[in-house]
Amino acid sequence: MILTKETLQAWALAIRPKTLPAAAAGVLMGSALAWRDGNFRLDAALACLFAALLLQIGSNLANDVFDFERGTDTPERLGPTRVTQAGLLTSAQVKVGMGVAFACALLLGLYLAWLGGLPIILIGVAAIISAIAYTGGPFPLGYHGLGDIFVFLFFGLAAVAGTYYVQAGSVSAAAWWMSIPPGLIITAILVVNNLRDLENDRKAGKHTLAVKIGGHATKIQYLICMATAYLILPLAAWVGIISWFSLFAWGSLPIALRATRAVLTQSGRPLNAALAGTGQAAFVFSVLFWVGILFG
Repeated sequence: MILTKETLQAWALAIRPKTLPAAAAGVLMGSALAWRDGNFRLDAALACLFAALLLQIGSNLANDVFDFERGTDTPERLGPTRVTQAGLLTSAQVKVGMGVAFACALLLGLYLAWLGGLPIILIGVAAIISAIAYTGGPFPLGYHGLGDIFVFLFFGLAAVAGTYYVQAGSVSAAAWWMSIPPGLIITAILVVNNLRDLENDRKAGKHTLAVKIGGHATKIQYLICMATAYLILPLAAWVGIISWFSLFAWGSLPIALRATRAVLTQSGRPLNAALAGTGQAAFVFSVLFWVGILFG
């Protein structure tokens, strides 16, 4: 394949770079806690970070090609352009790109497995299988309302606790607690995505949780995810799990509130801004959490 300017632009569109900062949030949280506890390892943190980004890229490519092949992506799509549906790249090309992304993530996973052993192997294999199975395979998770659960598990529990474990050799109470906020905020990204696509998904037979429970309940789900993510911090500080300085992460609240207002008042294509805002909130939350850890 000749890499023309147009082809490179298509690949840049396919990997959806705006989704990548949110994918880094859990790794940043876990690494901040490892730093606090004197267990920080730069090599492990970077390997976790790049593995997370590669898994997100592979997942984006998988969703692009498998949604198209299932007939879910149509010209009526309200979200960002999908390259397979738009004819910018072929299904075969996108599948090759997906394979390359997952293979590179797997190589990093081998190094992490050398550091962390069997638990890291299990997390890595499960993450790749789930990323493909979200829209691909005989039982696509996203088509049966299970996407929200798996997003929370992998972007919250696995990302934060796994990153901490590979550096410290165990998982602290703080790491378990702090896996909840990024897990919930990134789940909220999927919630607003499914809210935006609710009618199109219903027509295509994609039974996301939003399709199952309806638009009003989906907005409540989003609100619960975001509110709980932020309220976990003072609760954890109150019981002595983390320092009150961790509330620096509340500096991301203006971004979260703007996104929440849009979710509660908008529908259709305008929700793309809320989706981006929720992703920004996840990343800024994790960065400011690290700032709070440094001050604490």
